[in-house]
Amino acid sequence: MNVFEAVKQSVTTRQAASFYGIRVGRNGMVCCPFHNDRTPSMKVDSRFYCFGCGASGDVIDFAALLHGLGKREAAVRLAEDFGVSYEKSGNAPPDRKRHNRSQPRQKSAEQRFQETERYCFRVLCDYLRLLEHWKTAYAPQPQDDIWHPLFVEALQRISYTEYLLDILLYGEIEEKAALIAAQGKEVLRLEQRISELAAGNAGSGQKDDGHNGTGADTDRNPGDIRGDTERRREEQHPKLPDGVPAGPSVSWGAAPEPFDGAD
Repeated sequence: MNVFEAVKQSVTTRQAASFYGIRVGRNGMVCCPFHNDRTPSMKVDSRFYCFGCGASGDVIDFAALLHGLGKREAAVRLAEDFGVSYEKSGNAPPDRKRHNRSQPRQKSAEQRFQETERYCFRVLCDYLRLLEHWKTAYAPQPQDDIWHPLFVEALQRISYTEYLLDILLYGEIEEKAALIAAQGKEVLRLEQRISELAAGNAGSGQKDDGHNGTGADTDRNPGDIRGDTERRREEQHPKLPDGVPAGPSVSWGAAPEPFDGAD
């Protein structure tokens, strides 16, 4: 077993963070050491992901970033610090080493799975940040007769998105594989939606935070706005693209209906 395999099987990112002096909360949250983080925004377990700067990876990536090392140097340091034994590359037979150099390096099934897992995790984290923003930015005011669809979407889907992320962080390999198989195509659609929001905001000169991503006409003359509910619904509450489901009873492809706050 080489040093990379040995370290990944023996050491979690949470263990490494604690060993190197980073305070880990009970929920696995830490202040990210890779950016100026005042409140814990990084989740550490077998892997790590920062909701603030987007840094992510396995325990070797974590040690490499933390100590400014290459991946092999980081893996060797982890092995030494945690007493992990591994097969030294110099012990391999000469013929085997020549054969390995002559063969193009191909990704293993495990590597492809990990890449897909990281991709799904990144997209769902981006979506969760948008939902959390929408929940605040579009919170209904006392005079609102209809709740904004983005606020409704946030209420319906934050918990389910967190549930999916928990599976990717803490689930067994079978659970992660089942999630990716069932939701992989929908995650692709969700990334496309987020990209369209970002492109629309960039084209209008607005910050890419989802606040202006609904396609509403921000250049309208305020004097042209009628005061009735139907006009507000047409101009301020357009139909949403496809998104992530709120739970088993909500389809990914169905956007939430506006909610009448008076009921």
